[in-house]
Amino acid sequence: MKIKIGIYALIGWYLTVNKAEAQQIEPQNLDSIVISSTRIDLPFKENSRTITIISSEDIKNSAAISVAEVLQQFAGIDIRRRGLAGMQADLYIRGGGFDQTLLLIDGFKVEDPQTGHHTLNLGLPIDVIERIEIIKGPAARVYGQNAFTGAVNIITKKTSKSSVSLQLSSGSYDQLNTEITAQTHLNSSNHIVHYSRNTSNGYRFNTDFDNQNYFLKSTFNTDRQPIQLLATLSERKFGANGFYASPSARDQYEETQASLVGLGTTFKSDKWTWSPRVYWRRNQDEYVFVRQDPSIYRNLHISNKIGADLNASNQNSLGTTGFGVDLAQIYLSSNNLGNRERFMGTLFLEHRFELFDNTLDIIPGIAATYFSDFDFHVFPGIDLGYKLSENWRLYANVGYTYRIPTYTDLYYSDPTTLGNENLDPEDAIAEELGIRFTSGNLLLNAAFFNRDSDNIIDYVKENEDDLWMATNIRSLNTKGLELSGDYSFKINNFRQNLELGYTYIEDEIADLNIAFSRYSINSLKHQFTTTFRTQFLPFLRQSIIIKHAKRTVGDPYTVVDASVTASVKGFEFSLIGNNLFNEVYSETNLVPMPKGNVILSARYTLN
Repeated sequence: MKIKIGIYALIGWYLTVNKAEAQQIEPQNLDSIVISSTRIDLPFKENSRTITIISSEDIKNSAAISVAEVLQQFAGIDIRRRGLAGMQADLYIRGGGFDQTLLLIDGFKVEDPQTGHHTLNLGLPIDVIERIEIIKGPAARVYGQNAFTGAVNIITKKTSKSSVSLQLSSGSYDQLNTEITAQTHLNSSNHIVHYSRNTSNGYRFNTDFDNQNYFLKSTFNTDRQPIQLLATLSERKFGANGFYASPSARDQYEETQASLVGLGTTFKSDKWTWSPRVYWRRNQDEYVFVRQDPSIYRNLHISNKIGADLNASNQNSLGTTGFGVDLAQIYLSSNNLGNRERFMGTLFLEHRFELFDNTLDIIPGIAATYFSDFDFHVFPGIDLGYKLSENWRLYANVGYTYRIPTYTDLYYSDPTTLGNENLDPEDAIAEELGIRFTSGNLLLNAAFFNRDSDNIIDYVKENEDDLWMATNIRSLNTKGLELSGDYSFKINNFRQNLELGYTYIEDEIADLNIAFSRYSINSLKHQFTTTFRTQFLPFLRQSIIIKHAKRTVGDPYTVVDASVTASVKGFEFSLIGNNLFNEVYSETNLVPMPKGNVILSARYTLN
């Protein structure tokens, strides 16, 4: 009944609008977007990797309310959610694991040493995001540890004109969302401040949640040498019915706090660019096996990462040289994993050569990392690009990549599971060959990829009554094909946009001479994504998103989402529908995903 009332109210408002402000979907000019790698910055068109750019307009019209839901709409990205609103979600790229993907916010690395399950704890509110850059393939030589299969860099918004916006949302499963965002300019500084709270009683027993997000981005000394401050905090409290131990563990509960504070600036001259930064990333996780009685089993983990990096580039007669140093000290305090410390130091060096009248570019690079508990590791790589014409580019890259075990892999213990402090790092050689076509309204990309991985960590046992133990047991070959297309056109001077994506992944696992293995490889063998954004009236725009998935194990499923947004005189009304046809499916751990989910929101912006 609430859903029908919301739909009728929106239709009634639409029919009574007499005068509306024109608001069309602005095209995204990829040629002008510089990919925010940490040293050699290149325009999207000149990059020799498979990169996906998700603009703020894409996000706004995505029928999504969380970063996890946005990412899930793009080929090669496997988001395995447990419940509503990206409550707990794991990030996979091209068949890798959730521990093998690096998340960055404005270039600050926010990986968690405890476990990759916490990667998306700092998935920012989508209202403060300018764009998301997805770098697929081996990225260790560019970003270092954890970029085993790729990296996701969330770029936050810059302050535009002074404004205040307030949004209220309500929807299925007693969802209630409130958020406020303010932007202001002072004498020599500008600021963005955001607060939001999202609550729900849950779509089934013990899946309620209460999330709060705080965000601040300030730029000081804007008239001389700008200094940027970034501070964000995400607090989540949620029932975790079947999220972790097993589908039958219905009473699990979890609270997380994730925060980041970063400070940086950039010095530029004719040939040099220097970017020093310092940051502090903290994560706190409390897990209770039985929500009503925490004394039965409870874990509390607190991790802190204090880091500093300096990245630089130099324009010279041979091309562009990039180099940098990244230092970090990690502390972990845990009633299960113990008190741990780790120092990490990484040196980066790369150079971009341009040959044959700038038709061929080559970027060899190397990164060397020291871990106080895992010694030295070196990972070289090379990117090559050939300009076939103004629109066509052929590219290839190859690199060595690795990740050290998490503290959960090394030291975790419970009545059924035991970590292994003698684990070795996972490592792999990865290759990619691709071709890209870009023009004003059309983008096409095709890429073949291959990854040979060794020492992959699994939890195994010889006898049924034994404990599961973390072990370097697997050798894994992952190869596949990724296709994507983005086409924009106009109808009655209104822009329409169609995006298509497909990924095929095949995993070949070496024979395991063990009796029991906990983790089966369950990549998205076939993944289709379709997004169609349309606009036929100046104040009304709509989107439809179709996602089809067939995993290595399990039944295929197709999920359809949609949204419609109307704007008039500072007001914006949106109706979002997820899983419109009530598909029955799960993405991980046999956790059933919610059926039809509808959210109606109203936003007012005062400039």
